[in-house]
Amino acid sequence: MSRAAILQMTSGIDPAANAKVMTDAMAQASGEGAAMLFTPEMSGLLDRDRKRAAAHLTQEAEDPVLAAMRDAAAKHGIWAHIGSLALLREDGKLANRGFVIDDRGEIRARYDKMHLFDVDLPTGESWRESAVYTGGDRAVLVDTPLGRLGLAICYDLRFPDLFRALSNAGATLFALPAAFTRPTGAAHWHVLLRARAIEAASFVIAAAQTGEHEDGRATYGHSLAVDPWGEILLDMGEAPGVGFAEIDQARVTDARARVPVLQHRRPIPEVETL
Repeated sequence: MSRAAILQMTSGIDPAANAKVMTDAMAQASGEGAAMLFTPEMSGLLDRDRKRAAAHLTQEAEDPVLAAMRDAAAKHGIWAHIGSLALLREDGKLANRGFVIDDRGEIRARYDKMHLFDVDLPTGESWRESAVYTGGDRAVLVDTPLGRLGLAICYDLRFPDLFRALSNAGATLFALPAAFTRPTGAAHWHVLLRARAIEAASFVIAAAQTGEHEDGRATYGHSLAVDPWGEILLDMGEAPGVGFAEIDQARVTDARARVPVLQHRRPIPEVETL
């Protein structure tokens, strides 16, 4: 059994301030016996003012938040999943990129968010991620102290084929960092996370943004840890902070024995329209 730490935060427009929250959480997680810390989507910068945000955008090698987290991982001897950072690509657009960092500060995995959030909500909110970001084109699986981890980000949650592919490849837990809006969070966050856990008989760790942000947006919070039977092990509500959940891989074995969904999967045939 290993302990996971989840950082729920209200990221703002200053990467240095966000990095301090994240590295302080690394120290706390290590001090309380966690093997790995998970942070939300857009941990390093959350700013929808493109002109203001542009001053802080860098390529991966120059990103100060990534560098700070790598140093903290090595200092405290703990793994980290940075939910995602906004990073410059060579094509002039951005990548919404997550990282897995080991306890020596080495990058073990990178994942670029595949599904981009382009929607108009009934509240009047409008989001066009594809105007700024380029979506990823590969699924990523990485071995960690908690088990074999499949990577996803926020809107990816709504596309179960990704989680089917990851669990077919050996994932026993998923990371699902997010910055869910309050309307979509209230409607769908808990049910979708539990569904992904149940249908793959895998753990889900979902670190979330929460509260009122400096750029004017509001996020839902409720960072969750869900076990392979769909039981919620941790719900952090709306307050920022660090929470903990015990990850026991025996629960994966038990859930898959009780309902062997992975064994029963079949290729989906061509649809016959009558």
